Amino acid sequence: MATITIFLWNTEGTSAWLPADHRIHRQYLAEVVASVDEGRPATGGLTPALREFESLIEGNARVYMYFSQMFDEIPRKQPYLRDPAGHRQVRDYRHMLAVLNHIVTRAPEWTKTAAAMGVVGVPMCAVFDYPMGTPSGHAAFLDPDVNKALKKVLNEWGKFLQTPESAAVLGNHDIGWFGETGHHDLLQVANAPYQTNYAFEEMFECDPTAKHMGYKSWDGMPLPVSKQHLQLLVAIHVLTRNDLDFFTRKVRDAARPVASPDDDSVIANACESKVFNVQRSAQLRDRFFAKGQRYSLLDMLAHDPLASVFTGGTVYQAFLSALSYHRWHSPVSGVVRRAFVEDGTYFSEPLFEGPGDASVTEIDTGGISVAQGYLACMAARAVIVLEADNKDIGLVAFVGIGMDEVSTCDITVREGQHVEKGAELGMFHFGGSTHCLVFQEGVELEGLPEVGREENVPVRGKLATVRKTK
Repeated sequence: MATITIFLWNTEGTSAWLPADHRIHRQYLAEVVASVDEGRPATGGLTPALREFESLIEGNARVYMYFSQMFDEIPRKQPYLRDPAGHRQVRDYRHMLAVLNHIVTRAPEWTKTAAAMGVVGVPMCAVFDYPMGTPSGHAAFLDPDVNKALKKVLNEWGKFLQTPESAAVLGNHDIGWFGETGHHDLLQVANAPYQTNYAFEEMFECDPTAKHMGYKSWDGMPLPVSKQHLQLLVAIHVLTRNDLDFFTRKVRDAARPVASPDDDSVIANACESKVFNVQRSAQLRDRFFAKGQRYSLLDMLAHDPLASVFTGGTVYQAFLSALSYHRWHSPVSGVVRRAFVEDGTYFSEPLFEGPGDASVTEIDTGGISVAQGYLACMAARAVIVLEADNKDIGLVAFVGIGMDEVSTCDITVREGQHVEKGAELGMFHFGGSTHCLVFQEGVELEGLPEVGREENVPVRGKLATVRKTK
């Protein structure tokens, strides 16, 4: 799969997913809507995948009802309105399709509106942000037929983002990622964990003498091969990838050294990410869809038989923003016992985020950032279970979770393979995401990062220490 997401970035809080002030969100989306309404959308009509989506909506009574009602169910008051006269930004499903068509024919760029506010991205998530918090939107984005159609739309977009044309947004112009604002914010986020002052070429693998720093596209994908062939290619280290794609750029070892490489009691951080939650005594089955979002291990691990061994254990969750480094690294040295990708939903949010819950009258402006526990069980995700060399750790599960449009979880290890602590396990494509590490009951972890920490926890840096059993 090849997908992407929108990110609205607040540089005053350099690890936020969406700005707390939705005026930023609405102003950004307004620019795209204005382009569509003024007759400046992509030429040639809807893309093939969007035409299929349109046919689904208009040819299926259930889906037609959902997409007709969801826009009507958005409260007709501020902050949900486009202007004080009561006009909505995205008016109905036909308008939605036109706006999506504008989005999927372009690569993510740094906008002039964003420059003064620290907002970056493209507004696919913004299109659905309010509708998916309504009762009809909740039903629509759980619907299997809708998710199949959305998958095609996102795959189509992803193919464009692998082309040389997508690299046009990587210039040093105002809306380029290497323009003054974009370049500054990328390095601000990357240097924050260790309070370093690296230049971009010192932090990431690139060619500073080449156009676009040597990056050939916005993002790249592995060749479409069978699971068996993929395992063979990984095993003999010949899987073809473009390692000079911007979004999946590699970090230099000197910038992100492995924590205590010779001490197997030290667990390394798997992703460059901000702490979201820590839950101890996680249950095999729990109400992940209710307020509190208690982790449901059976659902999180896609009903894998190994899920039961984590009952009563600890779940650590942290999320990655658009500006973060997006490859995953092994928290321990050990053997890969499970490695698979589980399909999931794309824009589903829990009912408690909107008026679909009888006790709620407003749509939660926290959006996806407050639904990460729910997404751990519902969204597309990669599951990798490692058997650590250190017997005091035992089995540890890594779950890489796509948030909203991000559903491409790219695993680069195979079952049965031994990996060293800090070695690459895989990567996310095209956007931000979240991840969990799950430890078994009885594993005593010391020094886990505290919820509320502002800067990212550095990838491959020290996450925690395991106390030795007696």
